[in-house]
Amino acid sequence: MPELPEVETVRRGLLKIAKGRKIQAIDVYYGKTITNDVEKFRQALVGQTITDVDRRGKYLLFRFTNSLTMISHLRMEGKYFNQPIGGPIDKHTHVVFQFTDGSELCYHDTRKFGRMTLVKTGEENQVGGLKTIGPEPTAAAFHLDFFQNELARSRGKIKPFLLSQRHVAGLGNIYADEVLWMSKINPEQAANTIPPAKVKALHDNIIKELATATKYKGTTVHSFTNALGDAGAFQKQLNAYGHAGDRCPRCGTKMIKIKVAQRGTTFCPHCQPFVEVKK
Repeated sequence: MPELPEVETVRRGLLKIAKGRKIQAIDVYYGKTITNDVEKFRQALVGQTITDVDRRGKYLLFRFTNSLTMISHLRMEGKYFNQPIGGPIDKHTHVVFQFTDGSELCYHDTRKFGRMTLVKTGEENQVGGLKTIGPEPTAAAFHLDFFQNELARSRGKIKPFLLSQRHVAGLGNIYADEVLWMSKINPEQAANTIPPAKVKALHDNIIKELATATKYKGTTVHSFTNALGDAGAFQKQLNAYGHAGDRCPRCGTKMIKIKVAQRGTTFCPHCQPFVEVKK
C-alpha cells in the first residue's frame, strides 16, 4: 500500500499532468470506485477545472473551481497516469477524466480497492479516516509532547500503534519497520513502556525517514509508480523491510521476520531486543 512518501510523490506528479486542466467528460468503468452517486459525480465535475492537488496523510485531495474537493485514496494498487484522449484502456482502468486540452487522466487499480469521494471543500475532514487522522510527520505539526502523551496512553504494541493513522499520519508497514529499526525499538514493545530517550529518537526518525523517502520519490516494492510512470528509488536504502534473513547493517545479526498485528514485520533481534518492564 502506498505510504506518505509515495502518495506525496503521486501528488507532485499530478500537479504537472492535472492541475489547471478543465474536465469535458468523465468515463466510469467500475462504479464502486466512486462512493457518491456516479451520475451526480459526473454532473458536478464536468466543466470544472482542477485548481490544485493537496495531500493529507495517505489521501489525495483534488480541488475544483466550484468549491468541491475529490478525496482519492489509492489503497493497495491505485495509480494515476495520463495519455491523449482515446488512448488504450485496459480492464483495470476504472475512471477516466477527459480534459479540454486533449489529454486524459486515468485511474488504474488492479485490486479495485481505491475510492473517490466528492465533498464540499472544507468538509473533507468529516469523511472516513480523515475524521481521526493524526498530525503530518513534520517538525512543525508533529510535536514531541503530543507523541509522548499518545504513547503513554497506549498499552498496545508499538508496531500497530504506528500503523494507526490516529497518532501520526502516513506511516505504513514499510516505514514503521524502518523507523523502529533506526530507533532500536522492538516492534512488539508496549507503547507505554518505551523510555523517553527512545521516544524522542522514534519521533525524530519518523520525521527524518519520511522526508528522506519522499526526496527519493518513495519505495517501489511491487508495482508503485508515480503519476508520471516513474518508480521510486528509496527501496535501495531500506535497512529492515524486505531484509529478513540478511545481516543487520548495524550489528551483523541475522534479521528475522514475524507477524505483528497480522503484518509481516522485520527487525534485528540484537539491536531491537524486547525489554521486560517490571510492574
